Amino acid sequence: MDKIKILVVDDESRMRKLVHDFLAREGYEVLEAGDGEEALDIFYQQKDIALLVLDIMMPRINGFEVCREIRQTSKVPIIMLTAKGDERDELNGFDIGADEYISKPFSPKILVARVNALLRRANKLGKEAVISEAGGIVMDKTAHTVAIDGRNIELSVKEFELLDYFMSNQGIALTRERILDSVWSYDYFGDARTIDTHVKKLRSKMGAKGDYIKTVWGVGYKFEIQ
Repeated sequence: MDKIKILVVDDESRMRKLVHDFLAREGYEVLEAGDGEEALDIFYQQKDIALLVLDIMMPRINGFEVCREIRQTSKVPIIMLTAKGDERDELNGFDIGADEYISKPFSPKILVARVNALLRRANKLGKEAVISEAGGIVMDKTAHTVAIDGRNIELSVKEFELLDYFMSNQGIALTRERILDSVWSYDYFGDARTIDTHVKKLRSKMGAKGDYIKTVWGVGYKFEIQ
């Protein structure tokens, strides 16, 4: 069986080696790129890369630009890395289609857990043959598409899973902790701000239908069609 390919992109060779070694121990085939331009060359040449670990601050082409270009043609899961603790960077990353966001310094074991969880979920979505409908929203889990009133909208893997979870639990007030456990899974080491950021982006992409996702103050969120 061919190994799953992961592309690690970082201009620091020590960081690439650290991530490479931990992912290789998990049985992945790890490719490396030292800048954004090299990353795009490898991505388009290989065709079968299953996930990217992508640093933001790089020479020639930065991580935001790489993510933005890849999202024009592919929904491959992308984990973005940054040395900055600036919330604006995180929001920008999610805005252009990143699925996860990790600030340096980080535990390699946590990164591996995120990689494993994203790949499990991407594989699960690929195998399910289910169409969900609610209030003019049609979700095709096989094709990984969402249409609102007949118009397709582009969602990241995590936004897709979040909407799926909301639609599967209509009328139920869901705590942020429950959403983290169910959508990000037990091996996610994050906080409630991640959920709020994704909900904000999801509502924006859904347009008027974003009002279906209601804030339940002091609790979390509820998907409800009036």
